Amino acid sequence: MALAVADDHYPQREITVVIPFGLGGATDVLVRDIFETAQTYLGQPVHVVNMPGRGAIRGAQYVRNAAPDGYTLLGSHQTIDLAYLAGLASFSHADFAPVSLLIRTVNIPATYAGHVVQQASDIEALIHASSTPPMFGVIASSTDHLFWLRFFEQSGISLSDVQLVRFPDTASQVEALLAQEIDFAMLNLPSAGSLFASGALVPLAVAGSERLPGLPDVLTLREQGIDLVHTTDRGIFAPAGTPPETLAILADALAYALASASLRYRITHEYGSLIDCRMLSAYSDYLDEQFHELIPLTERVHFK
Repeated sequence: MALAVADDHYPQREITVVIPFGLGGATDVLVRDIFETAQTYLGQPVHVVNMPGRGAIRGAQYVRNAAPDGYTLLGSHQTIDLAYLAGLASFSHADFAPVSLLIRTVNIPATYAGHVVQQASDIEALIHASSTPPMFGVIASSTDHLFWLRFFEQSGISLSDVQLVRFPDTASQVEALLAQEIDFAMLNLPSAGSLFASGALVPLAVAGSERLPGLPDVLTLREQGIDLVHTTDRGIFAPAGTPPETLAILADALAYALASASLRYRITHEYGSLIDCRMLSAYSDYLDEQFHELIPLTERVHFK
């Protein structure tokens, strides 16, 4: 892709991208990697800052209140709307200016090495055979919380037969899983790929429509009889009121990054994600569509 000439007025200084989750999570890893290439197009450095807290609301609120000048951005996903639908946040995606959808990461239910369950379809039998409820790690009102509720629904598992254990971020879930303090967590290749490769953690399925190139021997949930496809859809947001020409430059920079052959390979093979670049109004339309699909879904699985 040819490098276009940027606007004379933007950007003239460093851009900050806020990740409302902890260091080392999938959003953190993926956004950092993408902006490492995008900053070449922009001609200015991009500083990625982790701002976890309050179920990803703290970082999102910070960006929402920032000056709409294109120098403070948010890297996030469905959690913005999930927190709103759960009554934890007073704002949704509609309170931001969408820049671009980047990728959809396939989610992976996982456990620790040596656990009696070795694939996701065995979880229901474990629940019926156990005298104590198995423990599932979740980040409240995030995509993994919704994933497990949908998994239980599709598997015929009652919430009264499991124990949900809340964590502030993915890294703390990984630590708890490695310490065998919980039984299961929803992870992904960016956050746990090396642990899957070493055998320290075990992927029980992939929640994609097909198997992942990075985990070719791991069955999909559908192959295990569980009709569930679930991805975390990561994109970039700017404060509402950001000038359209600034948003366009940012979107072009991200499209430039996602055209990189080496980055595309890492995203699909190492990060277990699907490249889905939808810019500006196309991303806004996608978010609106997803939001309306989430409303009945979160009501049906008692998300609050």
